[in-house]
Amino acid sequence: MAVRTLLRGGSVGRAGLAWRWQLHAALRNYLAHSSGCLGGAPADGAAWTCFPLHERAVLRVRGPDAAPFLLGLLTNELPLPGPSDGAATPPARAAYAHFLNVQGRTLYDVILYRLPECVPEAPGFLLECDHTLLDALHRHLALYRVRRKVQVEPWPECRVWAVLPAVTWADQAAPLQERAEATGILACDPRTVRMGWRLLTQDTGPALVPGARLGDPRDYHAHRYQQGVPEGVRDLPPGVALPLESNLVFMNGVSFTKGCYIGQELTARTHHMGVIRKRLFPVRLAGRLPAGGIEPGTPVLTESGQAAGKFRAGQGALGLALLRTERVKGPLHIRTSESDLVTITVSVPDWWPTAPK
Repeated sequence: MAVRTLLRGGSVGRAGLAWRWQLHAALRNYLAHSSGCLGGAPADGAAWTCFPLHERAVLRVRGPDAAPFLLGLLTNELPLPGPSDGAATPPARAAYAHFLNVQGRTLYDVILYRLPECVPEAPGFLLECDHTLLDALHRHLALYRVRRKVQVEPWPECRVWAVLPAVTWADQAAPLQERAEATGILACDPRTVRMGWRLLTQDTGPALVPGARLGDPRDYHAHRYQQGVPEGVRDLPPGVALPLESNLVFMNGVSFTKGCYIGQELTARTHHMGVIRKRLFPVRLAGRLPAGGIEPGTPVLTESGQAAGKFRAGQGALGLALLRTERVKGPLHIRTSESDLVTITVSVPDWWPTAPK
């Protein structure tokens, strides 16, 4: 009730006002630091840009045992139910997590949403994942379901959108509020404020973001690579990527206080040792690029020819590379199959909570 009242602009007391202020402050902070392909005021005056993400799909998980079932498989806690009246800080409507294999390597990266119509006794969740892995994730959940009272089904009618500000000045952007309705869910992207908002809708357009303009998905991925945010099977190859090397902690995707889950042992041990020698870094390429782009797994070399890491994935001159942290400051390059030299510039995202060690 408090959520609905706040969305209508009504009075919800000090708690509701505090929530609104926190969201506005987060938005102002995001817009103040936003840069790259989203800079500049749009000619049509729209404050938000909605990007259709056709490469993302949705699974629906429902039933009395849905919560404990997912907790035993995911690296993170689940989104909590909506806030009750008087709640000082409402829980987020979305959470980020990975499914791991028994060796502790990433199988699937997902964004989770709690279904608004479900009661606490029979919760329901939506799992947003790479569309090429939808069937594999479905089989993975079925494998561990055993006798739990859980129903898992694809939801092809549900479309996934990314929502990013179309301006760089806070006073030109209309603030958004998290919403959960029968036809859609609008939630802050749980990975970082730099990634704006996430929208799930059964409509043909993003009706929950009035006045927004339609964006080119390539601009979304360019922004994502600039911010160093991996997403999907190309950036996080199943059975290869390690969650902590993929900056899962930085993206709020792992809980070290929750109960056991598959792959927890290696993840927890690595975290508590405090030494992560390689990380995914955003990189910019300069030079003559192959027509098909740099091949995933291409070695990244130092000026003297020593191995510094491997290129992971990208779009055009932007991408991600898994690099040794002690070598990211020196000159780096890639030798393409045509023997061309492509130089690599590494950046450290300013939203990372600490400088990598």
